[in-house]
Amino acid sequence: MSIPGKRPKLIATDLDGTIVADYGFISDRTIAAFTNAHNLGIEIFFVTGRPPRWMAELKEVFSFGNAICANGAMLFDLQNQRVLEEWLMPVENQILVASKLRAAMPTISFAVEFEDRFHREIAYIPRWDIGMDNVGVDRIETLMTQPAFKILARCSDGDLTSDEMLEIALRELEGIATVTHSNGIDSLLEISAVGVSKGLTLARMAERAGLSAEDCVSFGDNPNDFSMLEWTARSWAMADGHPDAVKYAKFVAEPHQDDGVAIIIEQLLELPE
Repeated sequence: MSIPGKRPKLIATDLDGTIVADYGFISDRTIAAFTNAHNLGIEIFFVTGRPPRWMAELKEVFSFGNAICANGAMLFDLQNQRVLEEWLMPVENQILVASKLRAAMPTISFAVEFEDRFHREIAYIPRWDIGMDNVGVDRIETLMTQPAFKILARCSDGDLTSDEMLEIALRELEGIATVTHSNGIDSLLEISAVGVSKGLTLARMAERAGLSAEDCVSFGDNPNDFSMLEWTARSWAMADGHPDAVKYAKFVAEPHQDDGVAIIIEQLLELPE
């Protein structure tokens, strides 16, 4: 399939499940594709749900590029490893989120992230951050004392999937918070301030650079990528990603394990300027 249009001026990509393989590495082909794009003057944005403390390993791979972390809540200086701007959830909204979701999903438990900290309830069983806070508290509300970039909500007994949790939370949290997820086989929600998403923050950064959606392309695999896939004029859902991603993307890339993003970037770089 030939790709329409001209060479993009900005490439935005999700990380995990899109360019980061299941075994935790980025392939040489993918690194080469992004490097070639950067060398041609194309802006690169790594747009992820990851918190800043997980970005050091990306700097070891790429000596260039911009980063948007926490599903759009942070503009992050990848090379200097520091937050440049952030869009946080007020304390009163955090408490309201916990209250409403507890009523709607009685087995739910929470963690909250602000600055470089991760705090959880005892009932919240983390998959990746167990070393950050091994103790936990009975109720997360006691730690909701300052604006936060993300709330995590998990049904630790697994009685609801992420998709099922998302359906409930979208209804309960309308006008209170932005809710999404990045893992369809887990039982986990990621919750940000109202108006915060990958797509909205990417659009803000593109506008600052004098670029429009027509100048940008994006790649992603899960619901937290949908706003970004929808905003850019050309976008690719990963073939092995969430089944609903194709509703928001314009095209489909080969699976991430097969260097799907690199294959498309190689073709994009052959387009006329």
